[in-house]
Amino acid sequence: MTNKCVIFFDIDGTLLNHDKELPLSAKKAIFKLKENGHVVAIATGRAPFMFEDLRKELDINTFVSYNGQYVVLNGKVLYTNPLMIPSLEKLTEAAIHNNHPVVFMDHEDMKANVPEHTYIKESIDTLKISRFPTHDPYYYKGRELYQTLLFCPEGEEKQYEQEFHDFDFVRWHPVSVDVLPKGGSKAKGIEQIVKKLGFPQEHQYAFGDGLNDIEMLLTVKNSVAMGNAVEKVKEVAKYVTKSVEDDGIFHGLQLVGLL
Repeated sequence: MTNKCVIFFDIDGTLLNHDKELPLSAKKAIFKLKENGHVVAIATGRAPFMFEDLRKELDINTFVSYNGQYVVLNGKVLYTNPLMIPSLEKLTEAAIHNNHPVVFMDHEDMKANVPEHTYIKESIDTLKISRFPTHDPYYYKGRELYQTLLFCPEGEEKQYEQEFHDFDFVRWHPVSVDVLPKGGSKAKGIEQIVKKLGFPQEHQYAFGDGLNDIEMLLTVKNSVAMGNAVEKVKEVAKYVTKSVEDDGIFHGLQLVGLL
């Protein structure tokens, strides 16, 4: 196992291009990695039900979802880090007062606290998924939630950051912010997997492009930023590959010597 590695891939802007399509070169590269005995995993901010088709297409059963809050190893739940519900209730009350809708998310579904809102449609539509949040303002009761979406224009999340210290707020869309448990990250989720599998740092790799990938790319020794990544992400990565639109996964794996 000494020459085998574990490679974590973000989804949006990394595996999937702007049109939410998986480039053929990336698909072939993933299967070549597996053929060579490496462990291939996903590390995403998405909910598990948002990338079931991709997991099936790539035959991947190990993943870090919800930015590290729900981790699965070989098809079995390894680690969870749910939101603090009392604080979430208070945040939801403040959001209602500010006319900012929220969407509650567990490992199976997502529910909005309002029947409909343009911000929800505008941001969720960009994911190009078949499921859309339905209305259930009390979905947070009696269940573990791993992420909540707060919908507000850029900059308006600052008021929540100042008041709700049990959460981290990571913007992923001009009108939407991920609400995560304080200190939760893809890096923390990855830590659970590599600890279980026993891979040394030298044999750990990660590919990403967004702000929610920064801690992952800072923590994983062999980190690769996509060519389409934001500058802050490129600055923290060990390597920078080509854009996802330009066979970035394939070239990145060549760059680090895995292909």
